[in-house]
Amino acid sequence: MPEKRIHSELSEDYEVIKGVMRTYEKIGSHFSQTRFHPWPEVGKFLEELSGDIALDMGCGNGRHSELLSKCVERVVGVDMSSMMLIETSNRGKNNEFEVNPIRGNVMELPVQTGCADIGVYVATIHHLPTAECRIASLNELERVLVAGGTAIVGSWCTEHERFEEGKGFDTLVNWTLPDGTVVPRYYHIYDIEEFERDVNASRLEVVDIYSNEGNCYAVVSKG
Repeated sequence: MPEKRIHSELSEDYEVIKGVMRTYEKIGSHFSQTRFHPWPEVGKFLEELSGDIALDMGCGNGRHSELLSKCVERVVGVDMSSMMLIETSNRGKNNEFEVNPIRGNVMELPVQTGCADIGVYVATIHHLPTAECRIASLNELERVLVAGGTAIVGSWCTEHERFEEGKGFDTLVNWTLPDGTVVPRYYHIYDIEEFERDVNASRLEVVDIYSNEGNCYAVVSKG
């Protein structure tokens, strides 16, 4: 059984996280229809990598799980939204790849310690409301990686063309459903220096940190 971790369920932060989960329960199907392609940097990261098990943290509709399935024997996709897990399963069936979707919190992964050779943690950390939460999730990534395992972490950052702010900030980004319903989504938009601080504050070993096309990335490993 996975080890029990510190859970933020008793904090105000968890209310924000539950709000994000409820958002994706509402927009999941429509969101999935607009997210066909993986982030290009993930594809570059995975070139020439291989292993037994990969973890897709905040797997969404499984677009990165599909890439991971070409590198490993087994892919585990974790997401808090049951709707997004359905989308991941459907993508696996439609595109003929194997993925094991599991409902869970990235700050308390329902995954055994030291089991994943490769991790992808992209487009999820920016939904966590505090540095404490974000660093806790990075420490969970470190926990589940095997010794010598590697991962990529990616998030929106202030260099994105839609933002004018130079420093990291919290915001709501609206999602409009086909019927006109507007659903706000919580984001923390990193600046690159703040992103670097959070990654360095975790137990992960930093291989590289950089930004590209409005996103910040960290390639990390477990020693």
